[in-house]
Amino acid sequence: MRIVSWNVNGLRSVLGKGFLEWLARENADIVCLQETKARPDQVAEVAWPGDYERFWNSAEKPGYSGTAIFTKVPPHAVTYGLGIDAHDREGRVITAEFAAFYLVNVYVPNSQRGLARLGYRTEAWGPDFLAYLKELERRKPVIFCGDLNVAHREIDLARPKDNTKNAGFTPEERAGFDRVIATGFIDTFREFTPGGGHYTWWSYMNNARSRNIGWRIDYFLISPALRPALRAAAIHAEIPGSDHCPVSIDLDAPLP
Repeated sequence: MRIVSWNVNGLRSVLGKGFLEWLARENADIVCLQETKARPDQVAEVAWPGDYERFWNSAEKPGYSGTAIFTKVPPHAVTYGLGIDAHDREGRVITAEFAAFYLVNVYVPNSQRGLARLGYRTEAWGPDFLAYLKELERRKPVIFCGDLNVAHREIDLARPKDNTKNAGFTPEERAGFDRVIATGFIDTFREFTPGGGHYTWWSYMNNARSRNIGWRIDYFLISPALRPALRAAAIHAEIPGSDHCPVSIDLDAPLP
């Protein structure tokens, strides 16, 4: 089973940059999208592949945030948000329940320029999201993926010293990631690739992508119970269309 996650930075935009061709070529079992910036009716005329069932969680604010799951594997149930009104107006979370695991697709709030949302992100969103994951995990293992808007360690961005007080690399955000790891969740990419230089987001400015001046802020994390089924975790930096690239995991199927 292959699951792919991609912050497309505007689904309508990436549709004009070969998204459907990529989707057909990739042929993943499940695709999780973030920052869709679109309601389903705004892309209703698209000739979506018929073998994917699609689930959408759009923000109340037009053209903002939003997540989607495309899946060939019929989920047992799908839920939207965390069940907390203060967090659930921006379309940031979709949870699909499958036989062997819960899959949580998430677009974590950015702390923003000037760290205007740092307090909200680290003191409200972060603890509530982790509590949500752990509650799910009491029932069955959890996979969560998406744009987490944080580079965990210094090797996860090209210029750590220049960014220690910037959104996505503050001590508070990194400590939040530490707390997730401390509860047992596994950063799948680091199970296979321990070194630096591997990024998932690059600024559009100053030819950052061609120079590989980037950040690793898109992840797959899994419950320890799923580690024996994990076969690969990859970053697909060669895929254009967004300022992020897709990331993926491969799991043994059927899972235990």
